[in-house]
Amino acid sequence: MEPSINKRIILITFMIGAFFAVLNETLLNIALTELMNVFGISETTVQWLATGFMLVMGVLMPISALLIQWFTTRQMFIGVMSCFLTGTIIAASAINFPMLLTGRMIQAVGTGLLIPVIMNALLLLYKPEVRGKIMGTFGLVIMFAPAIGPTLSGVIVDYLGWRWLFITVIPFAVFSILFAVKYLQNVGEVTRPRADVLSIILSSIGIGGIVYGFSSAGESGEGFASVNIIVILGVSIISLTWFVIRQLKLEEPLLDVRVFKYSSYARGITIFVIVIMAMFASEIVMPMYLQGPLGFSPKMAGLLLLPGALLNGLMSPVMGTLFDKFGPRKLIIPGTIMLVGVMFFFSNLNPSIPIGFFVLAYIILMLSISAILMPAQTNALNELPKHLYPHGTAIANTLQPIGGALGVSIFVSIMSQGQTSYLKEQSGTITEDIMNQAMTNGVHHAYWFALALTIIAFGVALFIRKAVAPDFEEES
Repeated sequence: MEPSINKRIILITFMIGAFFAVLNETLLNIALTELMNVFGISETTVQWLATGFMLVMGVLMPISALLIQWFTTRQMFIGVMSCFLTGTIIAASAINFPMLLTGRMIQAVGTGLLIPVIMNALLLLYKPEVRGKIMGTFGLVIMFAPAIGPTLSGVIVDYLGWRWLFITVIPFAVFSILFAVKYLQNVGEVTRPRADVLSIILSSIGIGGIVYGFSSAGESGEGFASVNIIVILGVSIISLTWFVIRQLKLEEPLLDVRVFKYSSYARGITIFVIVIMAMFASEIVMPMYLQGPLGFSPKMAGLLLLPGALLNGLMSPVMGTLFDKFGPRKLIIPGTIMLVGVMFFFSNLNPSIPIGFFVLAYIILMLSISAILMPAQTNALNELPKHLYPHGTAIANTLQPIGGALGVSIFVSIMSQGQTSYLKEQSGTITEDIMNQAMTNGVHHAYWFALALTIIAFGVALFIRKAVAPDFEEES
């Protein structure tokens, strides 16, 4: 690497691009109810704007480890941001739901490849002793952007309409590309390893099938008892098993799964995935509940979630600095305890609970997430040797959209089935009050599942230890 490399300019470039790309992961959440009315679609269909986005990201991220070693940092960043811009323009121009979904999928291609590029570059640029601070600073973007998405979209939808959720992003995406063209420098070396086509096919079938299977279970009246769902999930599991076995035999694996031999990596990523599931699902379910039984407008629903969203982003650099100073345990263990408490609260929600309690619970949810996510991921990656950085970041970033998609799919599926079972028990006219109680019942079921997951995360957190990087040499 050239000695004149400017780390600050590189970090700024990454943060500008990542903010608007990651923002789109949750930007439509508040608008889902509006889009259901505009296009005449159901809850389980509209959720594909969130689930499909994460599905594409999940399918592409295993390939990111290969692409990072084939193309320069500038080529990757400018290319994926251009792809993201194209998808945004298509979505803004959508005249029907399939066109809107297509735009979202193309956006996801850009977002899915962008984050691994950035994470790998940051690992190469900064020593382990300061990575907490750097990852925390970058986390200000990748945690703050999706958290504030519902608030921004609520205001935009109320005053301008849903198309402006995409139109307002276009000039910023253009600026990010132009800024990168002028200032971004390359990080790392281009080694161009051999691409194993069969591995790409197996990972795509396996990851895509799992996300599709879980999402389709929510639309199917039979749920996971459907023969089609069982077949899809079965094929996906076989494909992933074959993929893992093949990676262990290849001299140049597409995705080196040996990273899981490192205990800190395995534990950190386990916690990371569980928390991602809870976070993405909450950012879908909570806006629906606020606009349903609680009767708030999209704008008010977004504003009620704003304090938690702001705290989530602002605390990320603080948590990163604390991670460098105190290590992971003093952040992750208290964070998982708070998360268990919030899931218990949400599993007992009802329309009579004062809205202040709801807002406070959401603030605690976001605070606990900021104390867990970045420390868990950074500690996991810190244990890896340098040659495994692309694979460690690719796997972590592959599991993020998978965890998010599964979280959303499972939560919405459980919530929908809870609603349906409640309504089947009712006799006579189905009133608005009964519909609201049905949704409340569905939310309870979803968060009982979340409570069980977060208890597992707490158990894993008890075994977390500070990771030691084996062979880091700073790029200068």
